Amino acid sequence: MPDTLAHPVRFGSNAGQPVTRRDGIAKVTGTATFTADNSPENLLHAVYVPATIARGRVTHLDVAAAEAHPGVTMVMTPGNRPALQGDPSAKPTMFSFRIEVLQDDSVRYAGQPIALVLGETLEAATEGARLLNPRYAAEPARTRIDDNEAAPVEPGGFGRPAGVEHGDVAAGHAAATKAIDVTYETSAQYHNAMETHAVVAQWEGDKLSLDVPSQALLMSCAGYAYFFGIPAENVTIRAPYLGGGFGSKAIPTGPQVLAILAAKETGRPVKLMLTRQQMFGPVGHRGATRQRLRLGIDDGAALTVIDHEGLAATSSFDDFVEPAANASQGLYAAGALRSAHRAVRLDVGTPGPMRAPGEASGSAALECAMDEMAEAAGIDPLEFRLRNYAETEPGTGKPYSSKALRECYMQGAERFGWAGRPLLPRQMKDENGLLTGWGMGTALFPCPMFAADARATLRADGSALVETSAIDMGQGAWTALAQIAADSLGLPLDMVEFRAGHSSLPDGGVAGGSGHTATAGGALHAAGGDVIRQLGEIAAADPESPLHGAGNAAFSARDGRLYVDGDDSRSDSFADILARAGSAELVGNGSASRAPEDAERFSMHSHGAVFAEVKVDPDLCQVRVTRMVGAFAAGRIINPKLAESQLLGGMIWGISFALHEEAKHDPRTGRIVNADFAGYHVPVNADVTGLEVLTVHEDDPYVNALGIKGVGEIGIVGSVGAIANAIWHATGHRIRRFPIRIEDLLTA
Repeated sequence: MPDTLAHPVRFGSNAGQPVTRRDGIAKVTGTATFTADNSPENLLHAVYVPATIARGRVTHLDVAAAEAHPGVTMVMTPGNRPALQGDPSAKPTMFSFRIEVLQDDSVRYAGQPIALVLGETLEAATEGARLLNPRYAAEPARTRIDDNEAAPVEPGGFGRPAGVEHGDVAAGHAAATKAIDVTYETSAQYHNAMETHAVVAQWEGDKLSLDVPSQALLMSCAGYAYFFGIPAENVTIRAPYLGGGFGSKAIPTGPQVLAILAAKETGRPVKLMLTRQQMFGPVGHRGATRQRLRLGIDDGAALTVIDHEGLAATSSFDDFVEPAANASQGLYAAGALRSAHRAVRLDVGTPGPMRAPGEASGSAALECAMDEMAEAAGIDPLEFRLRNYAETEPGTGKPYSSKALRECYMQGAERFGWAGRPLLPRQMKDENGLLTGWGMGTALFPCPMFAADARATLRADGSALVETSAIDMGQGAWTALAQIAADSLGLPLDMVEFRAGHSSLPDGGVAGGSGHTATAGGALHAAGGDVIRQLGEIAAADPESPLHGAGNAAFSARDGRLYVDGDDSRSDSFADILARAGSAELVGNGSASRAPEDAERFSMHSHGAVFAEVKVDPDLCQVRVTRMVGAFAAGRIINPKLAESQLLGGMIWGISFALHEEAKHDPRTGRIVNADFAGYHVPVNADVTGLEVLTVHEDDPYVNALGIKGVGEIGIVGSVGAIANAIWHATGHRIRRFPIRIEDLLTA
């Protein structure tokens, strides 16, 4: 595939610089091609029919009426669905769920596919889907967390967190001179990226070509190949642009597989794009939780115990459980720690990873509980956290690969003006009589790293081509990765062509867990290093090179020239080295993964502190977040402009979590009644004011070769608790349910 820019533009220097995103021009001019923009010849349009009950079975579909509509070419139901080679209940890859592909007439959640209609036009397929007019034998829907019995989680697989216990928890409770026992609830949140899920599928014999938004190209190839009984190398995925992913697009879904099956059956290309309403069904979500926290302190306000129990909603047929309780394991130096998980099976789609899975929900409860404990001790919330600062990982005693949380606290508090905060609530009002409150929360997010490969090709003219199947979900990953690649080759950014987003390229790993820049960037860095190594060997052996005989020396590269380290008087240009060697190009390969010994030895996390100001109308109880300061230490920052954007986006999601997002089910049918942006609220521009990000310098020699920790998710963590704590400080009312609503404050 071509570079992300048709004509490379020099934006500035490389890593560490606020380079403008490479994909920006294509996006603002409308030339960026997303999945649904692809319309091959002889295309059929697919529309899936969602169940309108949450539990039961389909008793009738008016297939004849649908088939009779002009332009409808096929109606696929459980009665005529072609066979799949792979079991849809199996999990062929690391990130897999059981999927619904019309196996039978049962309904397990509202929004589940119960039929697929193909048409010559989208309008024809849509009308055909309407004409099916399904009838059901419905059973009572279980959609609330109290609608079924809870059960312990069997740990071990993806989405099945293990309980963790360090120290003597019973003794920690007994030793406490002050204690709290509080329960917090978080609501279900649904994926609503700007680009909905989509696929354009084409078959040529047993070779499958897909345009599909995917956060894990090579892994997804293997997943689709499994269902159709073909080798993974027979599947090609193109994903040059994603309109947001947030975890949902890492996992193949039932509607996509049905569209691929329809393309195979008809012998024609098939396009399917989910409607906004259909995003509230088979594509994952953040499951609802109920969390009980019991904290205790001694006379010196040192934590004797953090006992965190999480109850999470999951589906009736799969096992993803929001690992909220594990958020308590890495932050505070308690004498004893326990995290436990239970699940309750409901008639909902299977939850899945959603930006900061576990940490977002868990820290919302933990950070509020920490404030409640500080209140009981009569101590400022920041001072309380500093008294319980962990110098090594709580429980394990592992050293941190790096930790600048104390600096985050100090810089964030100073910038926010925290020293002027009164201890007691309801002490501040603005000039308009609005109650004003200040709150804070600590942010923590792990630093995962996947495996990735990359290739770098140095051309005869001294320019380079770098390639990896890395994904850009809109966060600017391709720009940051190109900066890393350019630095590894010692070239200006405008001399590097960057190719990505295609499964034929070296495996760029998984774009998730805030680990993509470190993973794919590490592979690109290694590939560039391989080119420089080979260049050094060629030049050192060339009698005509100024570097001749320097084979035992180390080489460095700058501005298209190779230097002997420590001796700038000896250098040679890339182009001249290749020309004398008679080489048209030089290819380097690189891989990246974390050293197992480092992973075992160190605790690796990004850290941060978020400070929030809210104003509350004392009569109407309307809440506005008027100011937030987030200070984050996330290792080496490749592109400050893009990192700030990611951290701001996370903090905005924190506002959304704290005050807006909540999926509501009709208790009679189990349908989500607010499956649109009219009813499912997210922040708009008017809700977002006064946000500021500080990035705290941090060097980490162990987390990976580049010292990158990632910034995609940590912005949410801490922000939710900071806002809730600020609301308490403004009103004196502690609301233990998210999102915090006007009616909660009116009745408090």
